[in-house]
Amino acid sequence: MRKSRSLEQWRNIIEEQQTSDLTIAEYCQQHALSKNTFYATRNKLSASSGHFIRAKITKQIDVIEQQQPFTLAIGNVTLSLPTTTSATFLSQLLRELAE
Repeated sequence: MRKSRSLEQWRNIIEEQQTSDLTIAEYCQQHALSKNTFYATRNKLSASSGHFIRAKITKQIDVIEQQQPFTLAIGNVTLSLPTTTSATFLSQLLRELAE
């Protein structure tokens, strides 16, 4: 028996497949979907929504750069603070020094 789905339901199905680690064939088999209908509906939706292509992050890389310390000079006093110093602490320090 054929099941009729709305375009919104198909959008959700297509997004779910894209975020899964399954191929379209595997996804369709696991969810009892017709591959032909999946491809046809995906093409129909992508044609009607412009040329947006969803990117999938396959590997995330953390970039760590050497940060120079934050230097504060007041009169003849120089204070060096690490870049990880919280804004709250720095704000409190500046208020205290201003008094």
